Amino acid sequence: MIRVLLVDDQPLIRSGFRALLDLEDDIEVVAEAADGKEGLAQAREHLPDVALIDIQMPVIDGIETTRRIAADPTLARVHVVILTNYGLDEYVFNALRAGAAGFLVKDIVPEDFLHAVRVAARGDALLAPSITRKLINRYVTQPLNTGAETGLDELTNREREAVVLVAQGLSNDQIADRMVISPMTAKTHINRAMTKLHARDRAQLVVLAYESGLVTPRNSGHPGAQPAGRPVGQVRYR
Repeated sequence: MIRVLLVDDQPLIRSGFRALLDLEDDIEVVAEAADGKEGLAQAREHLPDVALIDIQMPVIDGIETTRRIAADPTLARVHVVILTNYGLDEYVFNALRAGAAGFLVKDIVPEDFLHAVRVAARGDALLAPSITRKLINRYVTQPLNTGAETGLDELTNREREAVVLVAQGLSNDQIADRMVISPMTAKTHINRAMTKLHARDRAQLVVLAYESGLVTPRNSGHPGAQPAGRPVGQVRYR
């Protein structure tokens, strides 16, 4: 069973999400909270697999709640998915840097919402397409953060290639196909890269890939307008 914690200050929103999740045989809502402080307490008590957290809440907001969950070793297996009405840039970047595994807007269709919960429970990064475009666009014009390069020299070329494909939003199976390796080997490359770069999860690995310049967005044309299946970044080998 995938154990889920709902953290949102609007009871109607929580009820709607709970009703949807309760219909699934493999998902169980173990607790609810109306603010970040209560959410932290519930996370420590129930140790959910996935915490669905709203950004704008009283007492402690969603980003700070996420940051505290990520910083608590006892909550290392809790994967945070941020849910919000907003798709604004700073929310995206702050949430990902705080340790969120995914970021979804609340107008998502039920099927995609349930898919997001399952993807997050597996430890994979989950970003709405519109959010991915914002993330990539941000790094087209943003100067590189040279401080983020720590650990890149330790990556093998295969690990670098795997990180780039993660940054393009590919699953382990898709990465395995691209690299002509088994899904287990692809997962091993990704896990080793996460360890070397001190990334908590795949979402942070994506941020590090762009911030360090390991992945550089193509400057010709709008990244979000590229045909399906085309890569959105290029790998920089050393």
